Amino acid sequence: MIVLAGAVLGAFVGAATARRHGGKRLDMAQYGAGFAIAFALLGLFLTILIERLA
Repeated sequence: MIVLAGAVLGAFVGAATARRHGGKRLDMAQYGAGFAIAFALLGLFLTILIERLA
């Protein structure tokens, strides 16, 4: 669940970052995909850490 939330949050943050820098629709999609992958990986590591400590 944390991984999915991270991916969605990353997509929004990436699209907002591209928009703030004056990017077009494809720029926002690329930034959104990149941030979604990065945030999903962070969520995956966080999930593994929580499971190991519990």
